Amino acid sequence: MAVEIRFRRPAEHEQLLSRLTGKDGPFRANYEALLFSAALGRRKERRVPFEKSGEMIRYALVENRDYGDVLIDLIAAAEVPEDAKILADDRLAERLRIFEEYANGGLHCLQAEINTRGSRDLVAIVSSLVLDALTPTAPTDDDPVKDMLDALEW
Repeated sequence: MAVEIRFRRPAEHEQLLSRLTGKDGPFRANYEALLFSAALGRRKERRVPFEKSGEMIRYALVENRDYGDVLIDLIAAAEVPEDAKILADDRLAERLRIFEEYANGGLHCLQAEINTRGSRDLVAIVSSLVLDALTPTAPTDDDPVKDMLDALEW
């Protein structure tokens, strides 16, 4: 009998996950909220380990979605860019751990946004975070792309 692969969700954020996936929430399922939270955690460089977990989620739910398992792989590859073997089949558990910890960090960021804004409109908060991520930042003085464009006299 094959072992079903599962990943954890942080118990301390069960109430937030319920709100994110509730009637007025921006997500339909916990795994969707965790995928978003992991991407947010990675973007904000917030990886937070945890011990106590809520009900585990079947990896097959993510694996059967467009780009779900790809996101998990990309986050792990970005975390350890010098180790291409992180993407090996026998290291899935390690990739899931990285994903879980970034999802926890992202949930911390989401909770902080809710607390700071004092808003209960989670759709607006999530939308704002997505727009922030899509807004280009001003180039810095040591921007290699800008340097290349300047060298080409654009």
